[in-house]
Amino acid sequence: MEGAQDRVDPSRRMRYERCAPHVSSTRTMIRHIVFFSAKDPADLPRIEAALARLAEIPDADLLQVRRNAHRDRLSSEVDLVVYGEFADAAALEAYKAHPLYAEAIRVVRPLRELRVAADVEV
Repeated sequence: MEGAQDRVDPSRRMRYERCAPHVSSTRTMIRHIVFFSAKDPADLPRIEAALARLAEIPDADLLQVRRNAHRDRLSSEVDLVVYGEFADAAALEAYKAHPLYAEAIRVVRPLRELRVAADVEV
């Protein structure tokens, strides 16, 4: 069966690969993407504030917390997205071991309904 990556127009794949020239062949950058939904929409500011503190953890090269713009008509379950870029798997593990990460879990877990995470190597 053909993979989704194989169906990408080769000219687009080339352009995408040129966008990330800093990626070394000896280290694999990780994109960590986590989707959240709130049990109660009134808790969104509290969840967003707790997740925003994750940007203080120094192990991420980039960390963003954004509300879903809800532009996709087929899916509206996700309220917030955490997007992080890490130099390698060790940096991601160090991020997850940081006390602010544990604090965010403590605050967010009881308020969330959905949490779906993906780690993509690039």
